[in-house]
Amino acid sequence: MMEYRARRRTIVLGFVLAVSALATGVWRYGYLQALDQLAKRAEADLALASDRLSTQLQVFQELAVLMADHPQLEGLEEPARRPAAQALLLEVADKTGALDVVFADRSGKVLAAAQGALDRDLSDTVYFRRAMQGALGSDHGLRPPLDRRVYTYAAPVFAEDGRVRGALVVVADVENIERTWRGSTPAVFFTDASGQVFITNRSEILFWSRARGQDRLVTADGRELPFQAGMTGPHEVWTLGWGPYLPRRALHLEQDLPVIGMTGEVLLNVAPARRLAGLQAAAVAAICLAFGAMLFLATERRRALAQANAELESRVRDRTQALSATNVQLRREVAERQEAERALKKAQAELVQAGKLSALGQMSAGISHELNQPLMAIQQYADNGTAFLERGKPEAAAENLGRISGLAARAARIIKNLRAFARNESEPMGKVDLARVIDSAVEMTEPRLVKDGITLQWDQSGKPVFAFGGEVRLVQVFVNLINNAADAMAAQNHGAKVIRIVINDSRNTLTATVRDTGPGIADPDRIFEPFYTTKETGSDEGMGLGLSISYGLVQSFGGKIRGANVNGPDGGAMFTVELDYWREEQAA
Repeated sequence: MMEYRARRRTIVLGFVLAVSALATGVWRYGYLQALDQLAKRAEADLALASDRLSTQLQVFQELAVLMADHPQLEGLEEPARRPAAQALLLEVADKTGALDVVFADRSGKVLAAAQGALDRDLSDTVYFRRAMQGALGSDHGLRPPLDRRVYTYAAPVFAEDGRVRGALVVVADVENIERTWRGSTPAVFFTDASGQVFITNRSEILFWSRARGQDRLVTADGRELPFQAGMTGPHEVWTLGWGPYLPRRALHLEQDLPVIGMTGEVLLNVAPARRLAGLQAAAVAAICLAFGAMLFLATERRRALAQANAELESRVRDRTQALSATNVQLRREVAERQEAERALKKAQAELVQAGKLSALGQMSAGISHELNQPLMAIQQYADNGTAFLERGKPEAAAENLGRISGLAARAARIIKNLRAFARNESEPMGKVDLARVIDSAVEMTEPRLVKDGITLQWDQSGKPVFAFGGEVRLVQVFVNLINNAADAMAAQNHGAKVIRIVINDSRNTLTATVRDTGPGIADPDRIFEPFYTTKETGSDEGMGLGLSISYGLVQSFGGKIRGANVNGPDGGAMFTVELDYWREEQAA
């Protein structure tokens, strides 16, 4: 009997140890699987927060660039013009939410400001010195007197001779940007190049910093709070003691944001993953123990079997409830993410419109001249026609009236193209005459090409070539490509300046090429990246968004756009726009 009891105890102990080892393995496997899912969620949350921050700051960057060319900011050296300029800057600040909008001359002296949040002398600031070099300057930090966190953009203001005559500075209030997502889960913070937390949705870690090469964050007053970093599989998990609003154990991910000069980091609570893994391990252990109990005590303890089954059902019910709660939370987060995506699409649409307005700004002088010529000619022909009628020469008067009609039609056509190009409405995609689109782009850019001494070779045969897309957006693509080619040849003092546009509809795919005789593309792999530009520092030809916007527009039609250098005696660059033919089934 004693031997039987000892053997039974050994079997029970061995069975329990085996179940424990199995449960431990199940827990670790379930925990790693749950961490994989949390990592995907953390990546999405961090990408969403980073895109939202970059988009919000980019609004103020674009504001600085657009306001730099405002005509009301000219001649501010005269005190009499400053009140009107200050009123304009105050209106812009109120409408955009900027903390301040400032105009400073070359010496850094502030001539007009919306709120006066900056010092009256900006000559020693990093962003102002950068603007004086002809480039877009930016910086972040604390601004007196209230030590508010700001992100500052400075755009150079150019005189008619091309020299920098001042800077337009836009100050963004970081707290206003944070206010829309502060306190939301998970914990997200952005550190600058010095390792300091400058932007976050958890105010308790604001201005904490880390030494170079370390993960630990030190408080603003230099205290080191409990911290431990470790790897669980491929995932970095931090164990923290930073307060009640930060997780005790958190999955840590980071993402570089070179556009704003910061690093985005996220801390996602791993407690749900641990609980889920614990539930899985407990369920497996319970099943194994119940099975062993049935085998071992089937004949002796039927009541204990009933109790074990009841315990198992309770745990399954708890797990089901936990999973249901998790599903509800996931559905809520999906809805929030969809709302954020809609906001991002709206911001992208606004960026496309800004690109069109920028192109219109570049063409404005030439188009004004193009309209002025027919108007002056109309006046002259009208005077001549009146004189011919007074002299009794109706045939000559009729000839002058015919010329007036042709010139009026030309002016109307130019205005129609400009109105269509500038409108900010979502046009449906459908049947588009590619030859007509290129005609419109050529007509709008022709004055600038004539001014710069550029020859445009575009053999428009009159034969329509129908593609699938949006007419206004396609016009914007080719305007951007023609202006980009003209910019590439602007400073060229040798050789012929030629732009060739060719439509090739001989294959199943419709293509249109824009080729120039400029210096070519320095880095073809990066040409469609936002803010990438090969223009010299100080150029007022844009910020490198034209090709990026064109890339996105062509993709929205299901097409492709690529750029490459041309091998040959003329050299230069060639951009190819590839579109689908319009088919009858696309209209259905």
